[in-house]
Amino acid sequence: MLKQNLSHKMLQKLSPQQIQLMKLLQIPTATLDQRIKEELEANPALDEGEEPEESEGHESEELDPLYTKPETEEKSETDTEHEEPSEKADEFELDDYLNEYLEDDPTYYKTNIVNQAPDEEEKHITIAVDTTFHEYLEQQLGMLDFAGQREEIIAHQIIGSIDDDGYLRREPVAIIDDLMFAHNIIALPDEVVSILKRIQKFDPPGVGARDLQECLEIQLQQKIDRAAKSGVNVELPLKKAKEIIQKYFNEFSKKHYQKLQRHVGLNEEQLKDAIEEILKLNPKPASGHAQQSNRGTYYIVPDFLIGNRDGELELNLNTRNAPDLRINDHYKDMLISYKSNKKVKKISKSEKEAILFIKQKIDSAKWFIDAIKQRQQTMYKTMYAIMQYQYDFFLTGDQKKLRPMILKDIADITGLDISTVSRVANSKFVQTEFGTKRLKDFFSESLQTADGEEVSTLEVKKILTDIISEENKRKPLSDEKLKNTLQEKGYNIARRTVAKYREQLNIPVARLRKEL
Repeated sequence: MLKQNLSHKMLQKLSPQQIQLMKLLQIPTATLDQRIKEELEANPALDEGEEPEESEGHESEELDPLYTKPETEEKSETDTEHEEPSEKADEFELDDYLNEYLEDDPTYYKTNIVNQAPDEEEKHITIAVDTTFHEYLEQQLGMLDFAGQREEIIAHQIIGSIDDDGYLRREPVAIIDDLMFAHNIIALPDEVVSILKRIQKFDPPGVGARDLQECLEIQLQQKIDRAAKSGVNVELPLKKAKEIIQKYFNEFSKKHYQKLQRHVGLNEEQLKDAIEEILKLNPKPASGHAQQSNRGTYYIVPDFLIGNRDGELELNLNTRNAPDLRINDHYKDMLISYKSNKKVKKISKSEKEAILFIKQKIDSAKWFIDAIKQRQQTMYKTMYAIMQYQYDFFLTGDQKKLRPMILKDIADITGLDISTVSRVANSKFVQTEFGTKRLKDFFSESLQTADGEEVSTLEVKKILTDIISEENKRKPLSDEKLKNTLQEKGYNIARRTVAKYREQLNIPVARLRKEL
């Protein structure tokens, strides 16, 4: 049975302007210029650059929308008599907009509304264009003698399948399928592997390997071959190193050194020499070459800059990627022209539609400019609160002076919502005297010491890192022993918490930290 019920609900909806601001807050400075360019392309009413200088006298007063003569604010009775009653509401609405726009024009935007970093001299850097890794491999194909065009096509297909690390991670069957569809060539797996073996002799050593084990084995074999040609005795340690990789790779990767000594028949010193030879190898053969994917080097662009001026911290926003924005002069002139023409003649329907279009574009531009302004203000406000909260760290660079700080602490200080603080902290960086830091790394939970004092978990992680760096690598400390050491220093911490922090610091377990 169907029933109709009345119910009251309170729903919170975000305006388009609020959504736009939230999205802008999430964008780091490094990509802000791209977002502004997109808006400039999409909205012709938005313009960048300084406000052009106007000529002196009354001419500038007529063109400048920020200047409005008092008499233009009101209509005479004669003007209103010539208007059609059916059009009064529409024209009254447009008049309200024009008067409001001309009286209070927030169209010109400059990024110096808050502290911004001083302009630096623009530097032009010459970038050398290198031969890509795959082009380098293609060049070496000329050194091979192929039985025919068929083999050469297969070789090109194999090189094209090698990834940017230098590995061939595709199965021969997949390469055979590609050859059949792209070149109408039916190849056999043995044929593909045979040509691959020839490519694996290319420079850099290890290229074309199908996994790490094969990559290291290829490099060791090439070292052995070069040493043999020069008459050097390579019985130890190169040949033993190859034997370890070829037969006991699993034991090597897990650092089961005692098993390796028994299997390979080496004493501790000889095993150490063999392992040192392995550690000299390159696990990513293509790492020294430009990549075909043209992946450029990514530089961190700090969003904030904190300097120390005579013992006082100074915060600036990095606004290099945020140009001055304003309303396009042509659109402003059209509005002024409309207001002038409206007094002397009747406005056609097409002209009204044009004015409504201009109004929409100008409103959109104003919203975007206001959002950029608010983004800068919110970011500065949030970072200033963080700087004050972690003042001792920014003054000294000592990680042990970092205080426990969560998003709510900064939200309470700034009066902003926790989600807003989170958006500001995410993907943002601050440049200090002690290096460029990720903003969200300053946020941490607290941990209580034996004296009842609350310290940041970042401080505990720093001490944990120091303990591990100073341990005896022949006998690394287990998580239990690390826990005991931290407790001796006054930190109440459980073994599972030590394990969690160690994993967050990307530090392996004791067995994998062992060295000979």
